[in-house]
Amino acid sequence: MQALLDETREQFNQQLTRLLEQRTALAPRLNEAMHYALVLGGKRVRPFLTLQVGRLCGANKHSLERAAAAVECVHAYSLIHDDLPAMDNDSLRRGQPTCHIAFDEATAVLAGDALQTLAFELLSTNDKALDPTRQLEMIHVLADASGDRGMCGGQALDLAATGMKLPESELAQIHIHKTGALIRAAVQLGVLAGHAEAQSYRAHFDAFAHYLGLAFQVQDDILDVVGNTAALGKTQGSDLHANKATYVSLLGIDGAKQRLHDLHHKALHALSKIPYNTHILEAFADHLLNRDH
Repeated sequence: MQALLDETREQFNQQLTRLLEQRTALAPRLNEAMHYALVLGGKRVRPFLTLQVGRLCGANKHSLERAAAAVECVHAYSLIHDDLPAMDNDSLRRGQPTCHIAFDEATAVLAGDALQTLAFELLSTNDKALDPTRQLEMIHVLADASGDRGMCGGQALDLAATGMKLPESELAQIHIHKTGALIRAAVQLGVLAGHAEAQSYRAHFDAFAHYLGLAFQVQDDILDVVGNTAALGKTQGSDLHANKATYVSLLGIDGAKQRLHDLHHKALHALSKIPYNTHILEAFADHLLNRDH
């Protein structure tokens, strides 16, 4: 699995570099910040899911690559804005200074804005391999996942909950939206780019992504306590220092690990209902939820 992840990451990073290099830079410093935030580092969890699900569903290669790039553009924009002093105030991301530290706050805000709009430029590009109705649905899925009913809404709930002890149901609502919404969108884009038959299994793919996204956040919360800054590529203990509600603060380490196990099992069960060879997705879930960073 690690070899496949490394190969996919390398190819995808080359694709992102080409994508940005092909754009005429009106403001070179802005484009430098976009490249810095988008291309340098990252696990590429979301584009990997889009690419692998799309291949299972018989998607066109170029349609799939654009969809994967769009998801990562939204993810990169969200990280830039999350790291700003007005939000999480982080200085380290992917093992290097955050965008507003490497450049400045204004440039970081603009780079995030530009990456968000680039995502929808990619999805709305004329694509002869996709039915226009399906293409519109892909745009809708990503917009819904990244807006006030998805990722942004989850971040707002997270900020509002700082210093509060939440019941698990409310904590789950934060992370279903803040983290999980974009992971679900990544999987849905892969399905939507695929052939007509694959649409019959969209609900099962979505259930897989739902449980995987929540489990991914539980593992992040665990690593924030037991990991180290060098491996994580971001400041270890940042959630604890910011007095944020986490699965570890709510359930303890052992309870969080049990919740991770339960969610992992549910994700794999959802995959078992899909009549395709899902072994790569199963192995990826195993790898992702046993990672050290």
